[in-house]
Amino acid sequence: MAGWNADTAAGPLGSGTVTLVEGSSFCISSANGDIHPGLPHGVFHLDTRILSRWELTVNGQMLEPLAAETREPYRAMFAGRVPRPDGYADSPLLVERLREVGAGILEEITVRNYSKRPAECRILLTAESDFADLFEVKEARVTREWTETRVPDGDSLEIRGKWEGIRKGVVIRAEGAGAGARALGFTAKIPPSGSWSTRVSVVPTDGAVPSLGGARPFAHPPRGEMSPSDRRREEWVAKIPRLQVGNRSIERTLRRSYEDLGALRIQDPDHPSRVVVAAGAPWFMTLFGRDSLWASEMALAVDPSLALGTLRTLADRQGTVVDTTSEEEPGKILHEVRLDVSSGLALGGKSAYYGSVDATPLFVTVLGSVSRWGFAKDVISELLPNADRALEWIRDYGDRDGDGFVEYGRPNEHGLINQGWKDSWDGINFADGTIAEPPLALCEVQAYVHGAYMARAWMAYDDGDLTLAAELRERADRLKKKFNEEFWLPDKGYYAVALDKDKRPVDACASNMGHCLWFGLVDEDKAPLVVERLMSPEMFSGWGVRTLASDMGAYNPASYHNGSVWPHDNALIAAGLLRYGFVEEAQRIATALFEAAEFSGGRLPELFCGFDREQFREPVPYPTACSPQAWAATTPIQLITGLMRYDAHISLGGVWLDPVLPESYGDLHISNAPMGSGRITIDVIGSTSQVQGLPDGLTLHRAQRPWITELVEKAELRRADP
Repeated sequence: MAGWNADTAAGPLGSGTVTLVEGSSFCISSANGDIHPGLPHGVFHLDTRILSRWELTVNGQMLEPLAAETREPYRAMFAGRVPRPDGYADSPLLVERLREVGAGILEEITVRNYSKRPAECRILLTAESDFADLFEVKEARVTREWTETRVPDGDSLEIRGKWEGIRKGVVIRAEGAGAGARALGFTAKIPPSGSWSTRVSVVPTDGAVPSLGGARPFAHPPRGEMSPSDRRREEWVAKIPRLQVGNRSIERTLRRSYEDLGALRIQDPDHPSRVVVAAGAPWFMTLFGRDSLWASEMALAVDPSLALGTLRTLADRQGTVVDTTSEEEPGKILHEVRLDVSSGLALGGKSAYYGSVDATPLFVTVLGSVSRWGFAKDVISELLPNADRALEWIRDYGDRDGDGFVEYGRPNEHGLINQGWKDSWDGINFADGTIAEPPLALCEVQAYVHGAYMARAWMAYDDGDLTLAAELRERADRLKKKFNEEFWLPDKGYYAVALDKDKRPVDACASNMGHCLWFGLVDEDKAPLVVERLMSPEMFSGWGVRTLASDMGAYNPASYHNGSVWPHDNALIAAGLLRYGFVEEAQRIATALFEAAEFSGGRLPELFCGFDREQFREPVPYPTACSPQAWAATTPIQLITGLMRYDAHISLGGVWLDPVLPESYGDLHISNAPMGSGRITIDVIGSTSQVQGLPDGLTLHRAQRPWITELVEKAELRRADP
């Protein structure tokens, strides 16, 4: 996952970094809670850094960090001590900072005096705001200088910035402070064994008019009441399934996934009731077509509203014109939304970049999944024209040369070179390490297109449009036949990762082909060879399937896409293995990922390095991995629902459940699970299962759900011979 203008890596965050996230805001700070302008730290809101320096000193001393505990994805407690001026180690002055991120930050600061004497304290909060764009900070290239105005007023300091007619601002309030132009200060005499505290808020404004007396969108709640983020979390927890797992480590990982997914929800500013999934923190707290769609698909059994909000928001922004600057094309689904100044200028005043080859077919497949689960039929009908425009894009623009495959190649110099999910500049290469040149037709993209055809075909059958359904089925069949002829490498026993600009198979052994299993694009006779390669020592590290085999020329276990392990990639592979009946291999991948999560507090990161498990007994972190990240957060959910073999097809009146959970996972109890128009309770004990509360008209099938391909075949036969 890369930003539209970023083929460069993020700078190091520094050791002990703490990241907090809530909606479209996030905060990156050091272990003592301070924010340093020399590092990619800050408080960010809507892609703008509203706080670039935030340093707390007591009697001129910086705090020595003792602990930093993340209590919720949006809240952390920092503990530090004030160094003694006489050089002795132990200090009687300890400082606690309870911080919450939302539309800015709220912070409660407490200084405790553990000595037997009163402590005279001069407490100072130094603040700066550079209003830098997110990517300027990420890549350490902040060059734009804003004209700054500082307005201290009592216990508040407002910092306003202006650049070429654009205005931004931030208001800092601290109870009991005296505000100066550069800092807010306090003088306190703390009694023996006593404490002193204050509450501080940092809130963005538009910078156009003084706002010190205006309404505060983000403020400390009255004592004893919940904060806005807590209320939002409580509402989220009330509507998602409740679970109990016999294996407590796995239960912790699933609960952490719920927490992170809840924190990554953002609202469509034009339609606040629509909630979508941001891609990941810290650098991608915005709507990404591919990432948000995959996360919504994998979380469908937990909260279908995420998929509905994501689909509707993407549909509103679906391409309508040809624009080589933003790479917009009619029917195309966007890659990402950006609200910062730099992106707006580079995109010709637009806030969306469309350089993604896979978001458009994925839009159709996710719409098909929502339809299959029976959620919001009116919304599905409303979005069918958007699905058809997406299919038109596949035909008219995606297939650039009319060969039946969807390819990509950027039409400008600032867009992404690679536009599939492995979107780093060197992410697609030959077995000898040579970088493949676009236009490129990726193997997994053809699988997504096949899935889009089949999903739309079934929706057409549901609507009684047999002509369209048959046409789409034929397209899918032709694509599958052609794919297996041109991508299969018989001498290697696996599929090419892509076809290059000269239609040569790009012969690297990569994880991409695992996605083809899930969508049923792999011929049955080839599946065992694909699985054998995916689970080989060159591909399977012990923690998961690598993005690239260790015997390939471009392999690097500490690279972004050439040998690392991505949890979401493995979740999709595991789903594909289950589809083709390779249960033991799917269990092996799932168990490895759950074990990996144990080493990071139950949270799976965006990716980790691909070093072999025999070489390092813990997963080696990738230095700039997003955490939390949307499709990593939904990976544990996908793994469990996949191994439950849990699915629904409401128009067929069926719910399917055929669990193959490993014995080590223990029993599983899930209540409040959404199903059609109701809520159900599921119990899994070993290989047996029980469901309570099924809505009327639904039947439980204790078997694996037939795939859409099989359902369409049966529907064709039934309608041909009533």
